[in-house]
Amino acid sequence: MQPIPANAPSDAGALEPYWTFYGAVVAEQLRRWLPTRPSLLLDLSGGRGRWPAQAARAGHRVVEVLGFRHASERRPRDTVTGVRRVRADDLAFLPDACVDGVIAEERVLSFELMTESVVEDVARVLRPGGRALLCVDSLVLGMAILAEQSYWAHLCQTTDVMLVPWPDGSITRCFSSAQLRELITSTGLEVEWIRPRTVLSPSMIDHVIRSGSGSMERLVRTELEAEPDDHDTVGIHLVASARKPL
Repeated sequence: MQPIPANAPSDAGALEPYWTFYGAVVAEQLRRWLPTRPSLLLDLSGGRGRWPAQAARAGHRVVEVLGFRHASERRPRDTVTGVRRVRADDLAFLPDACVDGVIAEERVLSFELMTESVVEDVARVLRPGGRALLCVDSLVLGMAILAEQSYWAHLCQTTDVMLVPWPDGSITRCFSSAQLRELITSTGLEVEWIRPRTVLSPSMIDHVIRSGSGSMERLVRTELEAEPDDHDTVGIHLVASARKPL
């Protein structure tokens, strides 16, 4: 099991086809999720993705929060029309019910160990009928990272909260699909869907791409049409869409 590129080992380049595929899946998933009419969106991904620019190109206005909850961030390279960047470690600067959608990609909810308070803030700033797109580390990833570090005792423990130490010294919080659902509904939001970010394996993606037997577009379409029977046995990340009731 390999972590995402930001935490990947030095030989992670061997999985480059998979990460290219992964990025294409995220982009297409966001395209399908974005509102159909121009909206005001809040992005909490900390400059670690290209998602604010994608949303702005689709005609939306985006407030991109840098430094949110002190999560690690990457400085955005370019100024993007339609994206306003602010630096804040929480959402206290925003009034209630002021945005149409919230994007919390790039595992920002797993970097913040008190995830409940973040989702409560997300629910507060959403307008009735507004939606949130949320990405977290899965139990599959957490257990793999613990096993790689020989933390066998941690694997035997059953707790409601799974905090995973990474080799680089960081800690992330991992979720089962049931835990993610409970997290969302506890704030009054309604779950639209929860699924693994990717179901197709890195080895399969690598084989298909290198053999030339399938295009990236076809692979992404296959991925997003897949319906896994058990969300907790596949995928290193879980992604969910939630809505605030009218």
